Amino acid sequence: MALLDPVSRNYGRLKNYVNGEWVESASDKVLDVRDPATTDAIAQVPLSTKDETRAAIDLAQDAWWSWRETAPGDRARCFFRLKTIMEREYENIARVISQEQGKTIDDARGETRRCIDNIDTAAGITTLQMGYNLEDGAASNIDEEVIVSPLGVFAAVCPFNFPGMVPFWFWPYAVATGNMFIVKPSEQVPITTQYMFKLIDQAGFPPGVINLVNGREDAVNTFFDHKDVRGISFVGSTPVAKWIYKTAGETGKRVQAQGGAKNSLIVMPDAVLDKTVNNMLASFYGCAGQRCLAGSNMIAIGDVAEPLLKKWLEASKNLKVGCGLDESSQMGPVISAAAKQKVLGYIQKGVDEGAKLLLDGRNIKVPGYEKGHFIGPTVFDNVTPDMAIAKEEIFGPVVCFHRMKNLDEAIEFIHKSPFGNASSIYTQNGRAARDFRYKTQCGNIGINVGIAAAMAYFPFAGYKESFFGDLHGQGKDAIQFFTDKKIVITRWF
Repeated sequence: MALLDPVSRNYGRLKNYVNGEWVESASDKVLDVRDPATTDAIAQVPLSTKDETRAAIDLAQDAWWSWRETAPGDRARCFFRLKTIMEREYENIARVISQEQGKTIDDARGETRRCIDNIDTAAGITTLQMGYNLEDGAASNIDEEVIVSPLGVFAAVCPFNFPGMVPFWFWPYAVATGNMFIVKPSEQVPITTQYMFKLIDQAGFPPGVINLVNGREDAVNTFFDHKDVRGISFVGSTPVAKWIYKTAGETGKRVQAQGGAKNSLIVMPDAVLDKTVNNMLASFYGCAGQRCLAGSNMIAIGDVAEPLLKKWLEASKNLKVGCGLDESSQMGPVISAAAKQKVLGYIQKGVDEGAKLLLDGRNIKVPGYEKGHFIGPTVFDNVTPDMAIAKEEIFGPVVCFHRMKNLDEAIEFIHKSPFGNASSIYTQNGRAARDFRYKTQCGNIGINVGIAAAMAYFPFAGYKESFFGDLHGQGKDAIQFFTDKKIVITRWF
């Protein structure tokens, strides 16, 4: 798959990858995939039928036992080969991500590195999947052991904001532990997954082990209806995550469902402001605010408010918004016209609620990309906890500036939110940092870190309505999610 010229060329109609082969979907339902910077159609994605999805599951199940019997060391070698290929294709992957999702090329490179990090981690499966045992564990001459075993076929329903990274939170761990996997990418950004599967195909995984099915509701519903799908991984909005969690329970499947977020970043009076502001820029404006770890509420404690706000406005005004493939761009467009209208609606709602709009990004123009879905950095002051913009997920580059008296007030505000994905504090005070870490009910905690994104060997966490399930993506949690334990008690006469 060649790289696109970022202006006019088209990838054409995308295919599914099933049982080691590229397959044309028979569906007559096809959507255009649009570059959010130009709004040009750059591919066509078919919405696979239930029958096609069911066939992919059946073929994966048929091939499972052979992969389950493959030694973990031999499975790992497929990942070593894939890592080599992905390192070679690193820049190409990043450019595809940037083009179809809109994020800056620098953000896309970071996302690509996270994909490779998960391959690195999964390649250590020979130690990650070890069980344990105890001689005479049940009684004298009766030994007991735990064996960690794969389960069968799993699937992932992936979001638009990280088309490269999110599938890699899941499938490498499922496949490394001896399972089969089906990725359903977001229909808004399926090109990255298509590109990744070109590389996966080169790595030599056996047919049926890792599969790609493009689609929407029909494909997702088939995952729940099919008896051989043992579990589903999901990242997206909270309403959909709730539905997936409920439906998975009703159909007896495992689920890990990452939902929405409303993350708060607290700035204490002793914070090092220049470094703090520079670090928070990526949190609030990276990926145009379309991260589940993005900052949304900025909370200034005490007399730090005015100097912080002054520095923040200056930095925000100087941020360059443009096409993600432009190396000088610091923020790209949001994903679609609908996403843009949603964010614009929240900005108007903030004005109507009485927040003070200090920086308005609604009318930004990007030369050469006048049709793009761009929104400039937007900053509200005098935001109060009861406002919709303070409570609801905006998913855009909108900063809600709060003034609070102390850390306890800020933590109380965080706890009243139904979300619990991430929160950060900026301080040089160890006591304040320790209190924040101890008390705050969020899954991902940052201390002088605005994007509290776990490395591949740690789980990506989430509390309250930001996560539904018991075991998270990445790391040891992923190993446990994609396996179960056999307890073997042995006596020899």
